[in-house]
Amino acid sequence: MRVLILLIIIGLAIGALFGQLMQAFPGYWLIRVGDTSVQTSFWFGLILLFAGFVVLHFGLRLLSRFAHPFSRLKVWNSRTRHRNATRKTVRGLVALAEGRWKRAEKSLTHSAEDSSTPLVNYLSAALAAHYQGRFEQADTLLKRAHESTQGSESAVGLVQAQLMLDRQQHEQALATLTRLDKQLGEHPQVLKLLKQAYLAVNDWDGLRRLMPRLDKQDLISPEEKKELEQRAYVALIQQAARNPEDIERVRNLWADMPDHLRTDVNLVALYAEALIAGGQEGLAERLLRHSLKECWDSRLVLRYGLLDVDAPRQLVYAEKWLQERPNDPDLLLSLGRLALRNASWGKAQEYFEASQRQRPSGTVCAELARLFANLGEHNKSQLYYRQSVELLDRSLPALPQPSKDNA
Repeated sequence: MRVLILLIIIGLAIGALFGQLMQAFPGYWLIRVGDTSVQTSFWFGLILLFAGFVVLHFGLRLLSRFAHPFSRLKVWNSRTRHRNATRKTVRGLVALAEGRWKRAEKSLTHSAEDSSTPLVNYLSAALAAHYQGRFEQADTLLKRAHESTQGSESAVGLVQAQLMLDRQQHEQALATLTRLDKQLGEHPQVLKLLKQAYLAVNDWDGLRRLMPRLDKQDLISPEEKKELEQRAYVALIQQAARNPEDIERVRNLWADMPDHLRTDVNLVALYAEALIAGGQEGLAERLLRHSLKECWDSRLVLRYGLLDVDAPRQLVYAEKWLQERPNDPDLLLSLGRLALRNASWGKAQEYFEASQRQRPSGTVCAELARLFANLGEHNKSQLYYRQSVELLDRSLPALPQPSKDNA
C-alpha cells in the first residue's frame, strides 16, 4: 500500500513537472505538404514522434523474424534434440550403473550424435556392449568414439586396454598400454593396467622395472610391492639359471635387487644354487656364510655343508656356529659332512650321532650306515640302514599294502 501511494506521488510530481515545462515552452509543430498543413503543440508532437519511433523499431524486429523462419525453426529443433539427447544419455548412464547393459547401449548409442559429449556416450555404450559379450560391437563403438572427438586417443586407448584385459587378450593389451605409456608418461591408470598386463603374461622383468614407478605415485601398498618384487626376482633368477653360462645375468639381477630382498631365504637359496651351477662355488660359500649371520635357516645350513670350496676353513666357521647352537640337528649334520671332507672320520661320526640324538633322521642314519660300512663295521652299518628305512617308512603316506591274505 505504501509503495502504491509512493508511486502515485511520484507520478503526480512528474505530471506537475511536465505541466510546468509545457507552460514554460509553449511552442508548436507545423507540418505542411502541398496545400495540406498540420499543426500541433510542441509537446504533443514530441509524444507522437516518440510513439512512432517505438512502433517502427518493433515493426522492423518483427519483420526480421519473419525474414528467416527456417533458421529459427532449425535452432529450435536443435535445442529440442539436444535436450532429448541429454535425457537419454542420463538414462543410459543410470542403466549402465545398474547393470542393464542392453538398455544402456541402446540409450547411449541413439543419443550420441545429438549429445554434447559423444565421446562419453560411445565409450559407455562400448562398455555395455562388452558386458553383453558383443565384442565386435564394442570395438565398433570404440572406433566411433575415436572419430567423434578430436584428441580422444588416450581415453579410447585406456578403455580398449581394459576391455582387452577382461577378454584375456593380454598381449594386445600390453602393446596398447606400452604405446600409451610412451605418450602419457606417468599416467596412474596406465601404470595400474600395466601391472595387470605384466602379471598376466609373466613379464617379470617389465614388472620389476614398473615397481618403483608404482611406488612413487602410491599406486601399490608396501606389502603388495614386496610380494610382487619377490615373485619377479624368483622367476627371473630361475629363468637365467637354466643356462649356467648366463651367470652374469644372475649376478646382475642380484645386484639390482632391493636390499630387503637379499635377506629373503628363498632368494638366497635360489641364488646360491645358480652360482654353484655356474661354477662360482666360492661366491656361493660367502653368500651362505654371510646370510646365516643375518638370518639362520636350516636350508642354508644344510646347503653350506654340501659345498666343497675350502673344507678346513668351512669346518672352522661351522664349529664356531656350533658354540652358539650346540643342539641344532641340521648344523650337526652339516658338520659331519664337512668333517668327512676333511677326512676326520671320528669327528664325522660324533657329529652324525649327536644330530641323530637331537632328532632321529633317515638321512643321518644313511650317512652313519655309509660311514660304518666304509670303516668295515658292517654290523653297525646294517643297523643304521634298517633305522634309515624305518624312519623313511614313517614319513610315507598311509596307503594299502599287499599281505598274505590279499596277495
